[in-house]
Amino acid sequence: MSELQYVKELLSLATGTEGTLLLPRKIYDTIIDEAAKVLIPRSETGWYFGPGDIPGSSIDLNLMSENTLSVRVVAEGAEIPIDRVLYATQNIRPTKYGVAVRITKELTEDAKWNMLQHHLMVAGRRFAENENSLVVVALDTAANTITGGATITVPNITRAMQYLDDADKSATSFAVGMEVLQDLRLIDLFVDFQKINNTDMLTKGFLGNIFGMNVMKVSTNAGMTATSSYVYDNRWAYATAEKRPISVENFELPTYDMSAAAITQRITVASVRTNAIAKITTT
Repeated sequence: MSELQYVKELLSLATGTEGTLLLPRKIYDTIIDEAAKVLIPRSETGWYFGPGDIPGSSIDLNLMSENTLSVRVVAEGAEIPIDRVLYATQNIRPTKYGVAVRITKELTEDAKWNMLQHHLMVAGRRFAENENSLVVVALDTAANTITGGATITVPNITRAMQYLDDADKSATSFAVGMEVLQDLRLIDLFVDFQKINNTDMLTKGFLGNIFGMNVMKVSTNAGMTATSSYVYDNRWAYATAEKRPISVENFELPTYDMSAAAITQRITVASVRTNAIAKITTT
């Protein structure tokens, strides 16, 4: 009698819970993905060298030293002075990055979605985020740094632009961390319609063009320091050398009863003209 009483209580409305015989529970069969990171687009690189451009393990850039070879006043009958252009060589060597994924056959058979395919998709994102981190490291070699206060100011931005102007470069791009973006939202010049002639900051929370520069917010989870920003000329700032694009090699591990994949990339990002980059730091 006690066992029958237990079963009766279990099936009653008062004691029934989701997942028991009484109340069905739905399991959503689509995975809820992570939010995409905000990255610096590859189109920002001044030079891109692909596998066909790198026959060996690295590539050498031949750089003219800026502002060499001078013209001088020559007195009548005097010897014309000799001068020359100076050159330098910069070696760029791609580094190998990779990750391996192993999925058991049981998980492949029983999972609600293709586990190996999903892992490969996420790995592709991580490689893109890694490349973004390499770009930030290259930008961090800026020839000039402006040390701001607790928040970024308009004079900080214009001083960074002046550094580029002094080097005969143009400020084409402005990469900002998330705290810097918050500072920009509090500057009246970039919010007031009477001054900026649009309501983008109010309606979108983001102003895409400041002083003619393309503004790019960059994710903290992809190598960017939230309190840093970079003003640079994307024609001269850095180069990307990719010896091996993202490559996937599928293989089996019979002794472990696993399906697996190896994902690799050989890439590097190097600054070329550091005077084409100015860094602004805040606290």
